[in-house]
Amino acid sequence: MKNVSTVILCGGRGTRMRELARTIPKPMVPIGDRPLLWHIMEWYARFDCTDFVLALGWRGEAIKSFVLHHRLLLGDFAGETGTGGEFAPLNSADPALEPWRISCIDTGRDSRTATRVKRVADRTSGDQIMVTYGDGLSDIDIDSLLRFHRDHGRLATISAVRPPGQYGEVSLSRDGRVEVFREKPAVTDRRVNGGFMVFEREAIDRYFPEDRDVMLEEGPLNALARDGELMGYQHDGFWRAMDDPNDHAVLDQMWNAGKAPWRVG
Repeated sequence: MKNVSTVILCGGRGTRMRELARTIPKPMVPIGDRPLLWHIMEWYARFDCTDFVLALGWRGEAIKSFVLHHRLLLGDFAGETGTGGEFAPLNSADPALEPWRISCIDTGRDSRTATRVKRVADRTSGDQIMVTYGDGLSDIDIDSLLRFHRDHGRLATISAVRPPGQYGEVSLSRDGRVEVFREKPAVTDRRVNGGFMVFEREAIDRYFPEDRDVMLEEGPLNALARDGELMGYQHDGFWRAMDDPNDHAVLDQMWNAGKAPWRVG
């Protein structure tokens, strides 16, 4: 396990997902036979990043239940009912059941993303903290991302990706410094923030307010970019966020067809 914690933002309502996320948080929407959250964690675990801090919000109890019972939910099990009866997985060799350290932290039902990160920062370890959204999948090289962050010496790094749709726009200088961060322009053929971020602990101490409920984009990221402390790691491989039912259908089809770039093993 690397001495770097990964905060996954799991508190959003997923309103654009309609029926798919009406009763469960978006990270629990299944891709194939497993929740989106599992796919994200499995990708980080590929790079030996297995210390996860889940920033929970709306319907967070569904994620807590999954974490507590995932060994049974993801495979076959057997046991006895009645008083004292216990159930155990039958397929214990399944890689999905490898041990991870997971902290489930309630960060407020409707808190915004920067506030959620601030509220779980004391649950993380190491000098750097990785942060990602609970709805994006990619084949990004996490080791390379961390090396890039540590080498440039600034306080924060975002992943600058080429999206399939319209998202917040990122403008980079030649050396990779984020010059401008624009939230959801009308038209763009440039890069966007794909999540998969790295922050020095100092960045969270200095740029994440305790007395205001703000989004990452409207608060800390803009301030870090303004001060020349935000860098963009350019990723040209696969990335897609699950924003609506169409995105879900694409990701689900890729997984079921065995053509998911983020598949491990």
